[in-house]
Amino acid sequence: MRGYKYNMKHFTSLKYFSGKQIKALLELALKVKKRPSVYKSKLKNKYVGLIFQKPSLRTKTSFYVGALQLGAQVVYYAPDEVKIGEREKISDVARTLSGYLDSIVVRTFSHKVIEEFAQNSAVAVINALSNLLHPSQVLGDLMTLAELKKDVKKIKFTYIGDGNNVCHSLLYAFSILGGNICIAHPCGYNPQDQVLEECYKLAKKSGAKISLTNEPADVAKEADVLYTDVWSSMGKESEREQRRKIFRDFQINEELLALAKKDCLVMHCLPAHRGEEITDSVIDGKNAVVFLQAENRLHSAKAILLSLLAPK
Repeated sequence: MRGYKYNMKHFTSLKYFSGKQIKALLELALKVKKRPSVYKSKLKNKYVGLIFQKPSLRTKTSFYVGALQLGAQVVYYAPDEVKIGEREKISDVARTLSGYLDSIVVRTFSHKVIEEFAQNSAVAVINALSNLLHPSQVLGDLMTLAELKKDVKKIKFTYIGDGNNVCHSLLYAFSILGGNICIAHPCGYNPQDQVLEECYKLAKKSGAKISLTNEPADVAKEADVLYTDVWSSMGKESEREQRRKIFRDFQINEELLALAKKDCLVMHCLPAHRGEEITDSVIDGKNAVVFLQAENRLHSAKAILLSLLAPK
């Protein structure tokens, strides 16, 4: 990926990317993982800010450590320090930090915060998770599939669970890349209509196949990948007991895994609520690539940073 050719100013949603751009990011991420020393000073004299309104383990570590490994300096802002939209207007924060930093990584609740931040920032804004989307997670997921020689156009990818932010970003990715994605969700917990509408339009151009069902067993059959996430995402904790009842038939367990192909990959974005959306035997089993996914968050985060900040 010579010169990190890249035409986007921000990394807020995969829907703004072409299939070619996503593939270029994946190619770069794989190169960074294979030869990290080549890139260790590519972002020297760059400054990256991390504003996190939500708790984070993998996302914070991947961008924080990733930036440091690329030679950049990092400033981390804890939730009580900034209070975007409360202590100061979003636009004021974005305009102020644009004068200090080269990129701002934002992890927040409402996706409108990400959008407003990007609209008012003179420097690159990276979505580190919102209630609507989690694009950096999915880029790491796609990298994991690429590393394991899984062409999204040639596999049956099955997501089982809540139609949440991770599900939305997976839908955008597969609809752009021309993959086959199946979503099994309880009634009333489907992906947002606007996201689906946009993805169906993208799928017409790419040849992607999108299917939704309320029957997990139907889409688990002959699956190449089974993917899940927690039933109660951050901000939905008060619904946990209710959701446990509603989602109980949407658990990835040995019985469901047996319906998939023998070499089916089991994926989870973590953190996992073991015994709820996935059993111990499956997440710790031979089919699981969950911790490879987690590791690849570092390399994919570095690819995002390089693409936005490295000299062209």
